[in-house]
Amino acid sequence: MYLLIVTGMSGAGKSTALNALEELGYYCVDNLPSPMLPAFVDMCAHADVPIQRAAVAVDSRESLLSAKPEDAMEVIKGLSCRYEILFLDARDEVLMERYNETRRRHPLGEGGDAASGVRLERAFLGNMLAHADYVVDTSDVASRNFPKLMRKILPEIGSPHMNLVICSFGYKRGVPVDADIVLDMRFAENPYYVPALRKLSGLDQPVIDFLKDKPLMEEVLNWAVKLVKQTMPQFELQGKNLLRLCFGCTGGRHRSVYAAETVAKRLREEGIPVRVYHRDLVVEAADIESRMMH
Repeated sequence: MYLLIVTGMSGAGKSTALNALEELGYYCVDNLPSPMLPAFVDMCAHADVPIQRAAVAVDSRESLLSAKPEDAMEVIKGLSCRYEILFLDARDEVLMERYNETRRRHPLGEGGDAASGVRLERAFLGNMLAHADYVVDTSDVASRNFPKLMRKILPEIGSPHMNLVICSFGYKRGVPVDADIVLDMRFAENPYYVPALRKLSGLDQPVIDFLKDKPLMEEVLNWAVKLVKQTMPQFELQGKNLLRLCFGCTGGRHRSVYAAETVAKRLREEGIPVRVYHRDLVVEAADIESRMMH
């Protein structure tokens, strides 16, 4: 049996994640107190039709039962099945905004206050975050797009092999909290300031032609390929099965996208499987359109 433990900050999308997992055939349980995990695993193993894949949400509401932060990890480490931990996170201001928009009370907040709740919850979940196999930042993911995000990361979950994801992002929206390696591409001239290239992206040939011969571009991308090839086996020896390499630029549409696609292509040519995820590609296009209208 394989068990995926879904945890993370309130408002980061744990319930939505469970819904996506259920659609993929996982037996899902929300808000299961960690002391009940061994009994749950035993129940799944001895069901009339043994459950092969299950997912449970374990979160900070345990603190309301006088649980200590380290208690949950001790229980998890003693489980008799193979398990992994998925930690969903978001920037503090995003979490507070989501609570304020829905007018929900934060379970740990003083009088339901979101700001104090986020602060207390982050402290309580620090131990779970430190042991997480996967950390996913949902700060800039609209609720309607969350199932799509889950489908992108789910192929890695439960895999016994090392997986590589290359991501592009814009610094104006923050560095992805799930990044393992971050490379800043803002050393290169920004295509945004070339009127003919502004509405294009790093996927378009005119932008590719503009960037490929910029000073240090080739050296940095070759170094990134070498870095991944040399460090992936070492990460795997440490028990890590997902490596996320993130390229950043100002908006996340031109330089970072070009870098991510180029490095991914070169790694594939050397036989290394890789998936590419452009976090801000679409949202930055909308921002550019809006700025040009004004």
